Order: sequence, then structure tokens, then C-alpha cells
Amino acid sequence: MIRTEFLPDPLPPEPLALAADWLAEATRLAAQPNPNAMVLATVGAQDEPSARVVLCKEIVVAPGYVCFYTNYHSRKGRALAANPRAALVMHWDHLHRQVRIEGMVVAAPAAESDTYFASRPWQRRIGAWASEQSEPVASRAVLLDALAATATRFHAPVPGPEDDPEPVPPLVIPRPPHWGGYHLWASAVELWVEGESRIHDRARWERRLVPAAGAFAAGPWHATRLQP
Repeated sequence: MIRTEFLPDPLPPEPLALAADWLAEATRLAAQPNPNAMVLATVGAQDEPSARVVLCKEIVVAPGYVCFYTNYHSRKGRALAANPRAALVMHWDHLHRQVRIEGMVVAAPAAESDTYFASRPWQRRIGAWASEQSEPVASRAVLLDALAATATRFHAPVPGPEDDPEPVPPLVIPRPPHWGGYHLWASAVELWVEGESRIHDRARWERRLVPAAGAFAAGPWHATRLQP
């Protein structure tokens, strides 16, 4: 039997605070390995759709964007360069909840990407340099050779399990110029709560985004409750 709390009535004036609360609860409960996993959908230069799972690093309620990180030269990075519109979905079966967000994507400020990159385990920092994400590779052995060569470049051990401690003194591994963050500025948010007999509770918020110096100025949210 489904037991969950439906959306407030009347609907709140903005949706991202509730979405952030849902993400925080899923993280606290830790009922799945990656509660911040989300499907990110893009459309490339030839209008080809593509979707993959990435990790949501933060929902910034005000001014209203979602942050994630990747290789800018990857397929998703190339798609976003050609068409900066994207959509994402977060779904938590055990909480009977889903969040859908659509909007415009811009690169995060370099300083923000630098700070996050420095916080990653040293193995991932080396991996970000070694992997040409989405590009063909002749074999896994070739990839591992590239990883070992990159470790040598940064005077580091070859990466193993991530619970291996960082060498002392700490490694100096700068952020690759082709790796960093994105901000998906929300122009539409849909929140969904599972209901009995598939009579779900569902609402959508929309707002207008106006480009403003590498970010956006956002208008007010307009909410509509939807049938399931």
C-alpha cells in the first residue's frame, strides 16, 4: 500500500525548494546507492536525442538551477554546445516521488569548477585527465595504460580503490580545461507523487528565462496542477 504525502494545496509559489527537500530526504535515507542520480536528456547538432545518468551535485533554489559536472568534450558536452536546452529526471521509487526539470544550460564559473574538482578523490582527478570521454578506445588495456601514464605525469600512484588514501604530501592535480560544471537553469519543473490506483498527484511550474551575462534573469513561477 502506498503511503506518502501529496503535494500541498494550494501549490507553493515555487517548486525547487520542495525538490531540494525531496533530494535531501532521499540522501539521508540512503535507500539506494546514488540518491542524487538523474537522467539528463539532450539534443545534438543533428537533432539526435540522447539520455544518460549523471549525478546532481546541488539544487540551488534561488536563483533556480541544478548543478552537475562532466567532460565538456563528451557527447553530452558537444550536444549542449550545439543546443543548450536540456531536461532531467530524478525518480525515487521508495519515496514514490519524481522530479522533472527543463531549462537552459550554461557552464559553471571556472572558480566553482576548480573548487569542486579539488574536492574529488585523487583517483577521479587523475581519471578526468586520462579519459577522453565518449571517444573510441582500442581496448581496456589501452585505457589503463593511459591512466598509468597520467599518474606518472602527476607523480602519483596508479589509481586503485577510492578508499586508498591520498599520498603525502597531497597531490597537485589541477582541473583539466575540458572538465567542469554546468548549471541547468529551470524554466519548467514538474513534481509527481505516486497515488493509489495510479491517481497520482502531479503539478507543473513554468517561468520565463532571459539571458543575462552568462546566467539568466528569471520571471515569476506559474503553477498548474495536472491530471495523472
